[in-house]
This record gives sequence, structure tokens and C-alpha cells, in this order.
Amino acid sequence: MARYTGPRTKKSRAFGEPIFGYDKAFEKRKYAPGQHGSSRKRSTKSEYAIQLKAKQQAKYTYGVLERQFYKTFAEAARKHGVTGENLLRLLEQRLDNTVFRLGFAPTRSAARQFVNHKHITVNGKILNIPSYTVKVGDVISIREKSKNLDVVQDTLKLGGVKKYGWLELNTEKLEGKYVELPNRDQIPETIKEQLIVELYSK
Repeated sequence: MARYTGPRTKKSRAFGEPIFGYDKAFEKRKYAPGQHGSSRKRSTKSEYAIQLKAKQQAKYTYGVLERQFYKTFAEAARKHGVTGENLLRLLEQRLDNTVFRLGFAPTRSAARQFVNHKHITVNGKILNIPSYTVKVGDVISIREKSKNLDVVQDTLKLGGVKKYGWLELNTEKLEGKYVELPNRDQIPETIKEQLIVELYSK
């Protein structure tokens, strides 16, 4: 299954934030990559470049490559409501992202691996499709024999679990429920989704 495997810290520095999760190297060098770093003069970016950067940020943040991202956008455009908000909701509804939000994995890439390795169940059934769209009412759990995995216990012990309004988490049972679709102001990512809509509208 295709995924980005290039330098992560460099990408995070290009976007100015740790889009792949906490990055110790990024915290030490929060300036643009390149020989001259923050001292280099930056030329004024075109409208297209700004829009493209917004799309790239969303793709790298959620771990989605171009073809799948475009399909997600097309689905968002078909739905009622604001296309940009629909896009972010669909990205948030991905199973790997939901596993990450629930705190079962420290990063989205780790959550993706969890799903691929059949550690996750949805409504009691093992599901190994990271792009699966979680629906309101779905119960996401860690498979019984996988609950003692070190990475899960370490994430929970380190206080890595943050509460999100659209998810209910039971830390004792290690399961969560998708109770509602998130509003834009609930999603913490700084992605400028309207720029993505403008880019695809050309």
C-alpha cells in the first residue's frame, strides 16, 4: 500500500509545524530547510503555490497520496454543505486517523500500521483497511489479544490521549465510539481547506 516514506522532519520544517506528530529534531530547528535556513530571503509566492502548499499539508498530515486525496475531495464536493469542511470531516473519519485520535497509537503512521496488522476492530469485526470511513455510531476497539502491546500502554501512560468532542473513549475497555461528525472548529489542524477547494476548482 502506497505511503510517504521520505524525510519527515524536512517536510515538517517546510510547513512550519510538526505535521507527522511530535518531532524532537523539528523542535530544535523550526525554520525552513535548506543551506541558509531562516536567513534566506523568500520570494513572494504565487496564488497557485499557496494553494498547492495547503493541499500538500493536508495530504502529508493525514497520510494520503494524490489519487486517494482527489477521490476524497470529489466525494466531499458531492455532499451537501461546505466542500472544504466536508473534506476535513472525511479525512477525520478515516479509520487510521480515528485510531490516532483515540490515543491507541502515538502517530497516524503508527495507527495505519496498527490497522494493517489487524490489531483494530470496528463493531467487533477485525478491519485492516486504514482508509475505511468510520460512521457515526461505530465502536472502534483494540483487538483483545493486542491490548497489552507496549506501544498502546506507553501512549496511554504518557497522557497521549486527548479528548475530542466527536469521540467517546473508554480507557478501561480500550474502545471508542464515533458519536457525531466533527465541526470545523473542533478539528485542531491548521489546514486552510478553502485554498484546496480553490485549487481544485481551477
